[in-house]
Amino acid sequence: MSERVYLDHASAWPLRPEARQAWTDAAALVWADPTRSHREGRTARDLLDRATVTTAAALGADEGSLVWTSGGTEAVHLAVLGAARAAERRGEPRTHLVCSAVEHSSVLRACERLRDEHGYTLDVVGVDGAGLVDPDAVAALVGDRTLAVHVQHANHEVGAIQPTNEIAHVCRRVGALLHVDACQTVGQLGVTLEQLGADLLSASGAKFGGPAGTGLLAVGRRGRVHALLEGDERQRRRRSGALDVAGIAATAVALEVARANLQTERSARELVRRHLRRRLPEAVPDVQVHGPLADAHPGIVAVSALYVDGEALVSRLDEAGYALHSGSSCASTSGEPSHVLMAMGVLTHGHVRISIGPDLDVAGADAFVAAYAEVVERLRRSSGPRRS
Repeated sequence: MSERVYLDHASAWPLRPEARQAWTDAAALVWADPTRSHREGRTARDLLDRATVTTAAALGADEGSLVWTSGGTEAVHLAVLGAARAAERRGEPRTHLVCSAVEHSSVLRACERLRDEHGYTLDVVGVDGAGLVDPDAVAALVGDRTLAVHVQHANHEVGAIQPTNEIAHVCRRVGALLHVDACQTVGQLGVTLEQLGADLLSASGAKFGGPAGTGLLAVGRRGRVHALLEGDERQRRRRSGALDVAGIAATAVALEVARANLQTERSARELVRRHLRRRLPEAVPDVQVHGPLADAHPGIVAVSALYVDGEALVSRLDEAGYALHSGSSCASTSGEPSHVLMAMGVLTHGHVRISIGPDLDVAGADAFVAAYAEVVERLRRSSGPRRS
């Protein structure tokens, strides 16, 4: 085919033109350290402040609560490890954590680090076949020694949206914090701290059309974090080091544009998502579509195919002009099956994630289904007779 079709928006959304222009302008004109008092520094500070104010307002947060990071992974680590550091400095005897089995690996590894290196206890709550956490299961695990519950808003592999508000009520009853990894929904579902019931909210600019390398952590009234690397007084001692002012300015613009287009983009993606969920099993035998049909992320479709290797499937579809992802979104080269699908107890063979943008229409989706069916059949033929 002559034109590439990008179906990996959950990994990285293409940079929005408005964000690209904002980055170009800022990089050329605002390069000084915004903490300095000279004119160049003040100019950078003005732009940084404007970007912070607009971004915080979009998340329903106070501008002083926003911490800029190098991306979603750092924001997550600051939420998990930074909250623990802040509690330790206050002398709080809370050393118990809860997270779900389908969290992004950055959340899981950060929680395991506290367990393995700092003596915390960690409970991992399971999910049902649709990838959903039961708030009652969380309630059964938390207590007066629980520091925080870490749960994502939308799952990065199957699109399941977690009941964060119900989990927030559970957390409040025992005085625990709720950190919501909203990397897949900020800029795509219009979420705020209050809507999610979150005390800490992490996000990535690259997931909604901002530049890669910029993320943020919004800290609610009950939330506290302390910097993981110390050395200066920047960002209220929540994160040290120089700030990428151009990247932050572009991220703020990307979020503004994403929010302005939110309903249009969401409706277009939801239409195609439901179409793909219906058409894929119709067109190809022995496939399984994962995650809930309703109340799910509008841009994520996950499908597994028996008798097919996922990486081979991705490679052949790439040759056919389609860019999408296979297996765990954070460990595609490990050779291990997706921990998300394993936790759900569903088929892990030949797993691919189709994460669609607003430009894909139904006709384009049908063309993809045809290409997918052809590639699956070719791979099954090449692997020999396996089916009875």
